[in-house]
Amino acid sequence: MVASSGAENNRHNIHHGMTGTNGTNGPRYSMLDETRKSLQLLLRLAKGQIPQECYALITNVDFTTANTGSPYFPSPFKQTEAISALKAVEAGVAAGIANLAYGDRKRKMVVDWERASAFLFSTYLATVGGMNKAHPNVKTLLKGKAYSRHTRQYQLILFKIPISSKLSQSSIAGSQRISTKQRTLANIFTCMILYRRLSANLYETKNPSEYFHLHGSLEATTALNMVGLKGFRPDMTDYHQCIKLIEDHVKQFSAKELEEMNAEVKQAGVTCLKWEEFEATSHGRDLIREPPWRVDTLETISPPAPFPCTASRAPKPQILSGIRALELCRIIAGPAIGRGLAEYGADVIKITSPNLSDVPFFQVDGNLGKHTAELNLRDSRDRKTFEDLLQSADVILDGYRPGSLERLGYGPKQIVELTKHRQRGIVYVAEDCFGHVGEWASRPGWQQIADCVTGVAWYQGLCMGLNEPVVPPFPMSDYGTGCMGTIAALVGLYKRAKYGGSYYGTTSLCQYDIYLLHIGLYSSEMMAQLRQAHDAEFFELRHHDSVDEVGKRALKTMRRVHPELFGDRHMQECYSRGFRASVKAVKPVVDIEGTWIGFLRSSRPNGFDQASWEDWEVDEGMLVE
Repeated sequence: MVASSGAENNRHNIHHGMTGTNGTNGPRYSMLDETRKSLQLLLRLAKGQIPQECYALITNVDFTTANTGSPYFPSPFKQTEAISALKAVEAGVAAGIANLAYGDRKRKMVVDWERASAFLFSTYLATVGGMNKAHPNVKTLLKGKAYSRHTRQYQLILFKIPISSKLSQSSIAGSQRISTKQRTLANIFTCMILYRRLSANLYETKNPSEYFHLHGSLEATTALNMVGLKGFRPDMTDYHQCIKLIEDHVKQFSAKELEEMNAEVKQAGVTCLKWEEFEATSHGRDLIREPPWRVDTLETISPPAPFPCTASRAPKPQILSGIRALELCRIIAGPAIGRGLAEYGADVIKITSPNLSDVPFFQVDGNLGKHTAELNLRDSRDRKTFEDLLQSADVILDGYRPGSLERLGYGPKQIVELTKHRQRGIVYVAEDCFGHVGEWASRPGWQQIADCVTGVAWYQGLCMGLNEPVVPPFPMSDYGTGCMGTIAALVGLYKRAKYGGSYYGTTSLCQYDIYLLHIGLYSSEMMAQLRQAHDAEFFELRHHDSVDEVGKRALKTMRRVHPELFGDRHMQECYSRGFRASVKAVKPVVDIEGTWIGFLRSSRPNGFDQASWEDWEVDEGMLVE
C-alpha cells in the first residue's frame, strides 16, 4: 500500500509506520512521538464529537512509562499508541466534567502506558481465587448459562448418570474428596469442550487463500450443524484433530455459500477480507466516513442537569459520583463501557437476561465496581422493575445489535419518552460489531469478526511472514471499543450538564479497527526487530489456531520480553463476595489530580444482586491507592 502523509488527506490509505525509526534518521522508535501523532489524528477523526473546551485539557495529558522504545505486542498494530491516545481523550473529557462539577482548576492528568497496554488484554491478566482464564479449575468459581447447559449435556455422555442439580463441574472437578478416576474424567470433560470452542475459529474455504470465520462461541451446535457436524463429539479431544475435522467440513463450501448459510441460521460468521476489499464494500465506505464514535442529540427540551457530586467513601471526590447507569450488555466491549463509568464513580447495574449465554470468566474483569442483576425484559414484572430503575438512571448502555432493544420498547427514543416527565435528560450509548450505519449494521458479530472483516487479521498474518490471515492476540478491539463508548458517555453527560437535553452515542468494534488502521502499521524493520525479540513459537501460528492458543503464546513471549507489563504495581486485589474468592485485576489507566479514579467494590458474577439502587456496599480493599 502507498504511504499516506495523514488521514486528513486520504483517510483510506494505511501507512506503514513511517520507518522503524519513526520517520527520522534516529536509531530508536519513539512510542511517545507516535502516541502524540495518534492523538492528533484521533482528534481530527473525532472532530465535532468532543466538547470544544475539552481540547486544551486533552492536549495537556501526560504519559508515563517504563518503556525504552520497543512495542509491547508481537503485532504490526500500534495498539499501545492507539489506546493511550483514546485514554488521553477520556482523561481530558473527564477532567472537563470535574471542572464543571467541582470548579475550574489546573489538573495534572496522566495516562500510564503499561496499564493502557494491560487494559487491552485485562481479562487475560485477571485472576479469581488465584486462577487465570486458562486455569483448568477456574470454572469451579464461575457461573454461566452456556457453561451449565453444556455441563448437563456432557454429564449424560461422560458420567452416564441422570442430570441432577447436585452435580456440576464444581462438584466434579473442584472437590478435594473426589476419586482419581473422577478427576481424570473431569480433565477429559475439559478436553471435550475444546471441540465446541473451535466452532469459533478461522478456517480456509474450498477456494484456496479464501478464509471464513465461523463464530459459534455462544451457539456452537448451530455453527457446527451448519457445516455438517454434530454439536457434541465426546471422542474429539485432540486440538489438531478438532481443527482438521472442522476445517475439512468448512472446505466443502465457498465463502459465498458460507455467508448465505450463515445468514440463514443467523450466526456471527464472516468472510475474512483484506483492508482494500473491506473499503471497497458499500458498508466499508459508509463506516470509514464515520468518526470513531458519534454523539447525537436526542432532544433539547430537558434543562441542564448538574452533576450530583454525591459524597462517597473514596479518598477523594469521584467525577461521576451519584451518576446512575443501566448496562444492558454482555461479553467484553459493552461491559468495558460500564466498567469505565464505574472507575469514575458511577453506580452501574449490569442487567442480563436469564435466557442468554455469556462467557463466565469475562465477568471477573468486566463486572468490577458494578452491581449485577438478572431481568427478563419480556416479562411484565421484570419490565416494571427495569422501568422503575430507569426513572433515576442517567445513562443507558446498549451492547446489542441495532434495533434489538427497540423491539423490546427500550430503544433511545423510547427511553426518552419513558423518562420525559422527570425533566432530566438521559444519555444512551450503543456499541455493536459492524456500526450503526451501512448495509451490515444489523449483522451479529464479536471481536474476531470485526478483526477479520476489516483486514486486521490479514495484516497480522502478513506481518508474521505468512500469506494467510491470523486473528491478532487478545480482544484488543473489544477494550478499545469499550474506551470509545466510555468517551461517548462522558461527552453526553458533559453536554447534558452544560446545555441540557438527551444524547445518543454510538460506536463499534469495526470503528475501533478502522481508527487503528488509520494510525498505520509498524514498518518492516520494526517487525523484524519484534520477530527477533519475541519467541519463534509465536510466529509459527497459522490461520486456524484458536484465540486461546494465540493468546497463550503471546502471553508467554510478552512476559519474557516485557516483564514491566506484568508488575504487581499495575494490579489490585480484593475479596469478592460474589465469587467467594479474591479477585485480582488491572488498575485504572488514568489519573486526574484532585479526584479519585477507582472501583468502590470488587467484581461479582452476573445476576448476583437485587435490581435496586439502594444499599450498595463498599469494599474497603478497593480503596487502597
